[in-house]
Order: sequence, then structure tokens, then C-alpha cells
Amino acid sequence: MLSNKIYKHFFIELSRYFFLVLFTFSLIVWAVQAVNFLDLIVEDGHGVTVYLNYSLLNIPKILTKFIPLSFLIALFLTILKFENESEFLILWTSGLNKIKIVNFFFKVSILVTILQLFFSSLINPEFLNKSRSLIKSSNLDYVSTMIKSQQFNDTIDGLTIYVEEKKQNGVLKNIFIRDDGSVLKSLDNSTDSNNVTIYAKEGKIEEGSQGNYLALRNGTIQKENDKNEIISINFVKTNMQMEGLKTKSIIMPKIQETSSKTLIDCILSKNKNIEILNCPKTDSKIDTLAELNRRFGMPLYIPAISLILSFLLISRNESKRKNLFKYFYFGLSFLILVTAEILVRYSGKSLFYSYLYYLIPLISIPFFYYLLFKQFYYENLKK
Repeated sequence: MLSNKIYKHFFIELSRYFFLVLFTFSLIVWAVQAVNFLDLIVEDGHGVTVYLNYSLLNIPKILTKFIPLSFLIALFLTILKFENESEFLILWTSGLNKIKIVNFFFKVSILVTILQLFFSSLINPEFLNKSRSLIKSSNLDYVSTMIKSQQFNDTIDGLTIYVEEKKQNGVLKNIFIRDDGSVLKSLDNSTDSNNVTIYAKEGKIEEGSQGNYLALRNGTIQKENDKNEIISINFVKTNMQMEGLKTKSIIMPKIQETSSKTLIDCILSKNKNIEILNCPKTDSKIDTLAELNRRFGMPLYIPAISLILSFLLISRNESKRKNLFKYFYFGLSFLILVTAEILVRYSGKSLFYSYLYYLIPLISIPFFYYLLFKQFYYENLKK
């Protein structure tokens, strides 16, 4: 009964530190990324709703990234707290075997490992794919923000816009528009909008019943007909519909946004004629294999971290030596996480490197546990 209360108390403290560190780091990184994502409005012309939803859908990716580090810091701080408040000393003198605390650390690390596996293999790819689909399906709501003076604005796929001057009231001066992708769907003076070049002395983006449109004044429309002849049409006023325009934003899912099942099918598939998303036709599938290792291999290092920090339970009388070992085990654990992050980028070069990436934690876990078991099990404490 006493041991259950101890474990519950320790688990609550550990969870408190874990979620505090995780959400603090994630919030900082999310805020920085949210600033970078403002380009969706400023550069690409998407609406505020698209920007907010896109930013929120990237939160699981940030959380997944910081789970191992948050667990490392949380476990380290919890051990220090219990040690500084002499709670560990009370447990040892009451007869509790240290190996039981080690086992408890290990069980908690398994829960955290499962949590990261769940996020990295299922939640994260799904949310990232939804964020990409959001960009793909959204229209341009703030076309005026992406049009900058004295710059060739080619944010819209197939359409280039140049404006010599942009006044504060939204009036555009000396406008050049080139349509190479049949983007222009509505011109009052044109029924065929293929390969169109437009020059206008003045223009302004207006709101109409059918959405935003670019009102152009005093200009010329040049287009190529079926006989490859250039036809010029002068106009006093014409309107260009701006609804339904798409940007050059990457709309194809990246490998990080591809489901784990699809990536596994890519690795196992021997038939090069089968079309699989983000699956190279060549035998070299470095990025695919590395991404799978990141999702399924990286979480395996978390239990190893818990065992390394368990060495802090070893009793040491000298304060200087004690502090030295605190920094040593924390630094070693942090170094392992950094090394795992670096190695996963190269683990996709071959199956041998992938096997090695998985074997490192799978071998180190029983090795560290053996050392701890040997150190603690035969102490004169209650089994």
C-alpha cells in the first residue's frame, strides 16, 4: 500500500514536469513557426482562417519532436527534487529496494515511448497531411497583399503580375500581367483568355457579388488566337475575376506527411510499376527508410534514457563527486538523444544502418539494466 502511494506521488510529479516542459518548449517553437507562417498571408495571399488552421495543424509535429527531451528533463528534475527533499532517503531507510524504483522509471518510459510512437506514426503524418490539403483546397483571400510594387509577383501558378507603383489607397499604377497558364477566367473584353498579356495604366482590387476582381482601366489586351496571330484589344475598363486562384504553394504531400502504411508499402514493394505516393522508382529509398526509422526507431531511445538517469540513485557521500555525476548522467542522456537524431538521417542509406539504428537501444537497454540490477538488487533493502 505504501509503495503504491509512493509510485503515485512520483508519477504525478514526473507528469507535471513532463507536460510543463513539453508544452513550454512546444509553445515557444509554435510561436516562432507561426510568425514564419505569416508568409501564407503576406506572400501567398491566403486568408487568416487558413493561416490559423495551418498553424494549429502543425502542433502535433512540434509535440512529437520534444517528447524525448521533455521526458529526459522531467525525470532528471523529479529525481533531483526527491533527493533534495530527502524523500529518497526516507524510502531507502524504510527498506524499499532501489531496483523497484528503476523498474518504475522503466515502466513510465515505456508509456512515453508508446505515446511518441502513437504521435510519430499515426497522429503526426495525418495532421501534416491535413495541413497540406488545407493549402491545396484554399483560395486566395488577400490578393492585394501579395502584389508588391516594382516586383514580378508570380505567386499565382501560371500568372505573373508586375506593378510599378502601389498607392496606400490600393490603387495600382502601370500594371503588367502575363497569363501563361489559362488562369484568367473572366475578362469583360475577352472570351478566350489563353496566352494573354495585359497592360493597364491603372487598376484596383474591388469586391463584387461574385467575389474579388481586379478592375483595370486604360490599357491593352494582347492574346494569341488559333492561327498564332497576336490580337490587340484596347480597353477603357475591364475586370479580371480573382476568385478561385491558386498559389504555387507546394500541394503535393511531403514524405513527412505520408502515412506510415504507405511508407512501409514503399519499402516492401518489389514491383516498380506500382504507383506509391512518395516512393522512388529506384532501389535507393534513403529518405523513405530514414523517415520510418525516425517514426519507429527514435522512440526506442527513451527507455535507455530512463535507465541511464537511474544511475543517479546510487548513493554518494562526497558532494562534489555527487554533483559531477549528476551532470555526467544528464549530459550522457542528452548526448544520446542528439546522436540518435543525427544518426537517423543516415540510417536510411542501407538496411544495415537501419538495423544498427534499432540495435543500439535494444542492446543498451538490457546492458544498462543489468548494471543497475547488479548494483541495487543485493543491497540490504526490502526485496
